[in-house]
Amino acid sequence: MENRQKSRISATICMGLALFATQFGAGNLIFPPFLGRGTGSDWVTGFLGFLIMDVGLAAAAVLSVVVNKKGTVDGVVGKMGPRAGKVLLTTIILCLGPCVCIPRTAATSYELGLKTMLPGVPLWLYGAFFFGITLFLVIRPSKVVDIIARYLTPLLLAVMVILIVLGILNPIGEAVPAADVVPFAQGVQSGYQTLDGIGGVLMTMMLLNAALGYGFKDKRDVSRMVAGADLISAVLLALVYGGLSYLGSTVSGIEAFAGLDQAPLMVAITYHLMGDVGVYALSAIVILACLTTALGLSAVVGDYFDELSGGRLKYKHVVIAALAASYAMSNFGLSRIISIAGPVLEILYPPLIVLVIGAFFERISTNHHIIKFAAYAALLTSIVATAGGLLGISTGFLNALPLSDLGLGWVAPAAAAGIIGAFVKDEVHITEEVVHEIEELEENLHSGKNTLSMDR
Repeated sequence: MENRQKSRISATICMGLALFATQFGAGNLIFPPFLGRGTGSDWVTGFLGFLIMDVGLAAAAVLSVVVNKKGTVDGVVGKMGPRAGKVLLTTIILCLGPCVCIPRTAATSYELGLKTMLPGVPLWLYGAFFFGITLFLVIRPSKVVDIIARYLTPLLLAVMVILIVLGILNPIGEAVPAADVVPFAQGVQSGYQTLDGIGGVLMTMMLLNAALGYGFKDKRDVSRMVAGADLISAVLLALVYGGLSYLGSTVSGIEAFAGLDQAPLMVAITYHLMGDVGVYALSAIVILACLTTALGLSAVVGDYFDELSGGRLKYKHVVIAALAASYAMSNFGLSRIISIAGPVLEILYPPLIVLVIGAFFERISTNHHIIKFAAYAALLTSIVATAGGLLGISTGFLNALPLSDLGLGWVAPAAAAGIIGAFVKDEVHITEEVVHEIEELEENLHSGKNTLSMDR
């Protein structure tokens, strides 16, 4: 029993380190310093908003899978209806997989990583090398978590710790008050833009498969391991993001850093702290961060379609196809991929947030219409807002909604729809319960008849 306890703790730590490395993408690397520079001496308040909307939401998304009654991803998204939930989940999988996020890992690591070290290497050649390594490491699903946790995560953390410690011991400058900025609101907006919450639900699939791979099948054990891994990842993310936000605040009063965008700002901070060596270290961070994210997402895509097809689409075949498509997409370049990703993820994010929150309250209320109505309202609002922005159609009425200045204008319609749903009788839920009771009654009666026959 004691050995099993140690084994469970060891496995949980590995899962937590793997989750951290997978969630810590290159996009997340460049957001906190930009936030710190924008909020200046109020960077702690700004970081608090970022912490809630990024780390907090991502952690809640992971936990939502293990706390819902089914203990599965379907138990979260299925509140919209079995078919609608599958459509939503499959769309998210495709976006986080071969259509957007996996290609973006190669394009990002090329733009911020390899170009610094080897500017003459073309994107198509780097992409082939990047996805070749990803395929080699991910083709054996039981080894993905171990590879990330034991080898890639320590390297990633080591470089980040060195950079942050140097920035604390030798700050570039002093943080100054920021003008015309609401720090907490800016932190919320920055955290929302990372879109970590949309991937949290899916990352749980990787953790569940890892727990099974370690030999743990008891639902309670698996749930505890996933929750423990989630806590480890959340703590590490909070520490790293907090350190990066502080680094950004130290340059808030220096004019040379004022006009830099996210990526150049991160490069400039690193150069001032560590010189050319630091820039190479940053390149290593970006490449490692993108590689770990590509590994995790590829494994999730392979597992999902293997399970969805009932084994007809094999894990290895799905992974190969996904990485081949990702390689093709990566050659469009980072800016083009980001322009494609933005509108799609803005539509999908709000309903998924509602479904994640709903998973924590389903044991309190048995009326599934509350979450269902709220999720559809969030989806409709996000579609209207996104379509209006793309087509140039005025959606001023949405801007008048509460929290719209934070990019959360969908919250009020979702809340209103949820209240309406509370007054709708949950007939489907009642019918399912009745059917289940009838089936149990029939089984008992059948067993009783067999017993009587044997007695006779």
